[in-house]
Amino acid sequence: MFKTVRRIMKWASEYKTRLYLGFVCSFLAAGFTAGPVILAAWALDLVIKDSYGQETIKTNLVWTCLLAVLILVFLRFLFSYWKNKLQESIGYEVAAKQRIHIGDILKRVSLGYFAEHHSGDILAAVTTELSTLELQGMKMIDTVVNGYIQAVAIVCCIAIYSPPAALICAVGILLSAFALHHVSQESFRTATVTHQAQENLSGASIEYVRGLPIVKSFGQQGASAERFHRACKDNKKLRIQSEFGFVPWTCLHLFLLKIAAVALVLVTAWQTLNGTLSLSEFIMIAMFSFTIFGSVEPMNEAAHILPVINSAMDKLSDLEKAGFIDSDGQYIILKNYNVDYLHVSFGYGEREILHDISFTIPQNTVTAIVGPSGSGKSTICSLLTRFYDPQKGAISIGGVDIRQMTCDSLLKNISMVFQNVYLFHDTIRNNIKFGKQGATETEIIAASKSARCHDFISSLPDGYDTVIGEGGGTLSGGEKQRISIARAMLKNAPIIILDEATASVDPENEHEIQAAISSLTHGKTIITIAHRLATIENADQILVVDNGQIVQKGTHKELINQDGVYQMFVSIRQASEGWRFT
Repeated sequence: MFKTVRRIMKWASEYKTRLYLGFVCSFLAAGFTAGPVILAAWALDLVIKDSYGQETIKTNLVWTCLLAVLILVFLRFLFSYWKNKLQESIGYEVAAKQRIHIGDILKRVSLGYFAEHHSGDILAAVTTELSTLELQGMKMIDTVVNGYIQAVAIVCCIAIYSPPAALICAVGILLSAFALHHVSQESFRTATVTHQAQENLSGASIEYVRGLPIVKSFGQQGASAERFHRACKDNKKLRIQSEFGFVPWTCLHLFLLKIAAVALVLVTAWQTLNGTLSLSEFIMIAMFSFTIFGSVEPMNEAAHILPVINSAMDKLSDLEKAGFIDSDGQYIILKNYNVDYLHVSFGYGEREILHDISFTIPQNTVTAIVGPSGSGKSTICSLLTRFYDPQKGAISIGGVDIRQMTCDSLLKNISMVFQNVYLFHDTIRNNIKFGKQGATETEIIAASKSARCHDFISSLPDGYDTVIGEGGGTLSGGEKQRISIARAMLKNAPIIILDEATASVDPENEHEIQAAISSLTHGKTIITIAHRLATIENADQILVVDNGQIVQKGTHKELINQDGVYQMFVSIRQASEGWRFT
């Protein structure tokens, strides 16, 4: 339990000054909490002496005591306020920075990381795990550290009047700590399994929500919900079992504290009867017996929340240890944009996709990559953008191995337009500005006009301030594609990758998109993956990929007269598109 507390304090070490000042305020607040009780006991002692004629109480003393109580109460709340002000917001501040930090990490890892780790696990770490730490971390510090500080402060006050009573308090706290240790152990035992159940539930929920359109179209609502329902039941079962495991030790913890409180009253009563303790002091300690363990009793809750926090911190630590794909890279400015692949091989896991491929793409030329589905076309482009690194060989731009570059310095030179466009749940303006964060309104409109999307954006009720749904769900496929082209135009990168950008749009939109692509690609180095003949026939170079190898290379006129994959590909496309070359 205390190990996890130390770990949370280390997590918040950036704010350690505020953390420690909060501890000081907590100790002083506890002291001022005990102050009115001690003052009341002292006043009661004077009243008793006055009743026996041993001492006379002056009128101004009553007003002095009342004023002192008011001052002590005020100081108690003042230091409690400052303790909360100093410590309460630390968790939110650290968590906000850590979320941004994790986002930066995920941006720089290989896409293979996301294939090896389930999206539900990553989502749970960034949301559930970090939220647990954010919401509960400082509360646990307050409960455990400040709780013991307050108990120690009151024990010190009692020790002034009755060392035996203070010893009983200390023994009670230590025995309760023994019970809390077992509560913590039980929680550590179940924390990993509980977290796994939570991650399974997150993953099942994501899959269920994302798959609803397909589920409804096939009428398979029952089958699709099976995994989700099973994850819910498993999570409920583990939570209930976990709670029952805490009950015996939690009850023992509270029982020991109550016994200590009773023993405290009995010992001080015995001391009073023996004359070693005055009646007023006995009443004071008896009053303390109701509150002294008040700050320790809630620790049973902390004892089984802290292991959950510890497990969450383990998950976050694993996420932060993910290796950067550009950890050894440098920010390099390229002098030219010739692209070279030299004996490149790559595979996903043990399955090799690309086998020893080599080719050159000269600057300011158009290269089309064609081939059957699954032949490795998109993988070739993914390697150029360092979504992955090749297992063998090297890729260079302008004579610089891209593994020597940071992802930022590499990708500032590349714009990508994908077949499946993703737009953010934000305004159209901000989605276009994603290509250049500092773009002016004039630049945004100019890019939109070039991408043939200004007219339809202007026709919307809120124009460029129209908020589109997640993934661009409120727009048609052609509209999304043109916005993505405007985004790429605004970036104005010297290398353009077009990954089947017109494959899934209707003929009317295709004409608009082809015009937009022509504006985008003018004077650039173009790499296009396409199936449509109109897109590839004018390419300066065509690379034919089959089974992960470059099987043919040349212009359309050269390859159309050669027996091979390209000639067969053209025949199939001519038949499907209803026209042929003359």
